[in-house]
Amino acid sequence: MYHLEKEDKLLLKTLLDVRSYNPDDFDPELLNEIESDKTYRDLLYKYGEEVLSSKKYQGLKKYIQHGTVTVYEHCIHVALFALKINRTFGLKCKERDLVRGALLHDYFLYDWHDAEAPGNIHPKLHGFYHPGIALKNAVKDYPLTEREKDIIAKHMWPLTVKLPRCREAWIVCLADKYSSTLETLKIRKGKIGINYA
Repeated sequence: MYHLEKEDKLLLKTLLDVRSYNPDDFDPELLNEIESDKTYRDLLYKYGEEVLSSKKYQGLKKYIQHGTVTVYEHCIHVALFALKINRTFGLKCKERDLVRGALLHDYFLYDWHDAEAPGNIHPKLHGFYHPGIALKNAVKDYPLTEREKDIIAKHMWPLTVKLPRCREAWIVCLADKYSSTLETLKIRKGKIGINYA
């Protein structure tokens, strides 16, 4: 298990803390900049091609995650931001596991806003149950490493109670919360400009 030093924790807190959001000094283009960086796009495609090109994964485009952002767009945001965190802080993650786990972290395959949607077995407790549902679906459709499974199962910590066991899962957990905050506050509109399929 990798332990962050005090300085690393402060950097992450500064990078991920949007509680003090001020529209005059907050740059909403962060994810656009990451997506426009060829290095991150290439890494996303290199490690996520099998997932991104599958017809079932493309189906995530029909489900809304936050605001007007689809589950597909949200998962790409999380994967890109997880790569950025890893590279910025030199965390030496296994980038293939990081990307694939991030892309599949919300692979629950239903409209969580619709209590009657097939697959939405706990509509009022979606936040608690969807990591397990996403993992079950991902295991059926893709060969997964133990790190990828940990990322998917633990990305909602602390709601999932059990701590992530690898640094990749911690990074996706942070990237997910940051991206979700931007999407929910409508700071980031969520439209992906690249076709990764």
